[in-house]
Amino acid sequence: MEFRSLGSSGLKVPVLCFGTGTFGGGTEFFKAWGETDVKEARSLVDICMDAGVNFFDTADIYSNGLSEEILGQAIKHLPRESVLISTKTTFPESTPPGTQPGPNAMGSSRYHITQQIEASLKRLGTDYIDVYHMHGFDALTPIEETLNTLDKLVREGKVLYIAASNFSGWHLQKSIDISERYGWARYVAHQVYYSLIGRDYEWELMPQAVAENVGALIWSPLGWGRLTGKIRRGQPLPKTSRLHTAAAGGPEMDDEYLYTVVDALDKVAAEVGKSVPQVALNWLLQRPTVSSVIIGARNEEQLRANLEAANFQLTAAQVETLDRASQTRATYPYWHQHQFQVRNPLPVKRY
Repeated sequence: MEFRSLGSSGLKVPVLCFGTGTFGGGTEFFKAWGETDVKEARSLVDICMDAGVNFFDTADIYSNGLSEEILGQAIKHLPRESVLISTKTTFPESTPPGTQPGPNAMGSSRYHITQQIEASLKRLGTDYIDVYHMHGFDALTPIEETLNTLDKLVREGKVLYIAASNFSGWHLQKSIDISERYGWARYVAHQVYYSLIGRDYEWELMPQAVAENVGALIWSPLGWGRLTGKIRRGQPLPKTSRLHTAAAGGPEMDDEYLYTVVDALDKVAAEVGKSVPQVALNWLLQRPTVSSVIIGARNEEQLRANLEAANFQLTAAQVETLDRASQTRATYPYWHQHQFQVRNPLPVKRY
């Protein structure tokens, strides 16, 4: 298994990370992802470890914290230093049906982070988190308050590295600048949505990640399951497929665009003798700034198949085939910048 630096940090992470959103199924929303129990989770963890994947991602909101609990039990038999744990906070805490979370039960305030880190540590059965994410940008809390709190956790040893997730370019840049101004721990990674059918990351966040050396951790690399090979031109979804609910959580997708990308994936998959999802995952591993791609699995068969995505490499021509099929028009101001650069070439790297 290949290991890469996590952005500007000295931490090396495997190019594949196992996402544990399928652990627990503690809410109706997460039941659509999976309902993996402790016994099944331990088996999946062991398969990952055997393949060299020792990086596991979760979050405090996944199944009301049950995902963290199950992950903690699933790695209990392993030396703590042999695994890397990534978890997140910011989004509203779960409450009993019919009730609403309190005003401080969400966000990236000192109050909420301090409470949630202790809860996550307890559920995971550990005294430190390797990579701790702010799950989204909190516009109501001063950035200085968030970063000062995270820096304190790093100094206390409860967190080793901090990361962002789902930030805009200016959110991330301002946070990095503030950390550097005060000498605080800075975000070394950014967990982002990126796939062959979701390439918005390339317009602003990827160039910024290159400039600031921020490692990308990719979530939903198969586009909410649309790139599993189960969706093809002229073929209806299986009646029992979870794609009916899971894909609904992603952005709207033009059918013809999706079919064009899947057609290209089919072509390349036939050339390399791999499956459509394996090719889609491998394409991401060729992209600039990507430190690790988060894969999920509801069973051992899915997991072993996804792990195979790191065991081959697409050719430049195959990557170009997929690039062309998935190309979309950039939003403003990026299409305008591209026009200017085409007419007046500049010595800059373009994506």
